[in-house]
Amino acid sequence: MNKMKLSDYDFDLPETLIATRPVAPRSSARLLYASAAGTADLGVSDLPDLLHRGDLLVLNNTKVIPARLFGQRFRTGDAGATVAKIEMTLLAPLGNGHWQALVKPLKKLKEGEAVVFSGALSARLLSKNDGMAEVVFDLDGDDFDAALAEVGQMPLPPYIAAKRAADRQDHVDYQTVFAQTAGAVAAPTASLHFDQDLLDKIRAKGVNITYVTLHVGAGTFLPVKVDDISQHKMHSEWGEVTKTAADVINQTHADGGRVIPVGTTALRLIETAAAPDGRIAPWIGDTEIFIHPGYVFKVTDALMTNFHLPKSTLMMLVSALMGQGRIKELYRHAIAQGYRFFSYGDSSLLWPETIPVAKRRE
Repeated sequence: MNKMKLSDYDFDLPETLIATRPVAPRSSARLLYASAAGTADLGVSDLPDLLHRGDLLVLNNTKVIPARLFGQRFRTGDAGATVAKIEMTLLAPLGNGHWQALVKPLKKLKEGEAVVFSGALSARLLSKNDGMAEVVFDLDGDDFDAALAEVGQMPLPPYIAAKRAADRQDHVDYQTVFAQTAGAVAAPTASLHFDQDLLDKIRAKGVNITYVTLHVGAGTFLPVKVDDISQHKMHSEWGEVTKTAADVINQTHADGGRVIPVGTTALRLIETAAAPDGRIAPWIGDTEIFIHPGYVFKVTDALMTNFHLPKSTLMMLVSALMGQGRIKELYRHAIAQGYRFFSYGDSSLLWPETIPVAKRRE
């Protein structure tokens, strides 16, 4: 078997095609439709016409928290009082007000010291481990949520944050209209294209919708650092497939319908929860599933997804679904046609030529 090289997933993207703001309304984004029959340049608003009665969309209802904080560390010593500016990005809740966080500059904060973000919110450093920090806040529950909403910024992806600072509009734009369960530090971006009007039209077509939860972590933006991608270690993310979601997914296939996750997060979660025959049971826990060419999809029939970063694990995932050659062709087309890329960009609906295991069940 040939070694799968990182360079196989690289491509040149003009800087001008990186979207720093979404289009409005949400459903006015462009949609690249790709199937065995060919390729078409459509819009997200065309989605109801591309689906059949009895199909199922699987959406990720995670809620992004305003996880980026800016505060100050105060210290008194022999040389007098000193103040250091501290940036903290929350990565994952650990329970009881404890969080795993990325702190910059970490070297300016000692264990036991506090960072003050506002008159209502501060956090104390408990420990450092491998460049990460464990911190505990002085508030929890609803009080913590309210204070965080007041001073926190949305954790925009690095390629957007490098071009502009987050603002209050991002609290709306970088959140799905059906966000429910707080815990993500990155948005399930394919779902950002849905507004209530589009959801209503999809349901009116007889297409079903169900929700799963995968708290997208900051690790989704980490670069792959190994040339042999089979050696890459995926980050862990918490997810849940409820009995309601599992039942409707299984029933959809039993009735001959098609299961279409919206976004790679929803896809990774349902593939984690699926048995080899494509059936899904309720599932909860951490997933580190790494989908790359050679993976046999268990339950996914198609995928709605945005356009991904070069050399990313998400490029590997869509290549596993559609084939590397087909994905390269689609990305060349998207670039030539001026599609907007990444989190705030346009979308695609990808139909693979092969039939998943779930559709081959006796």
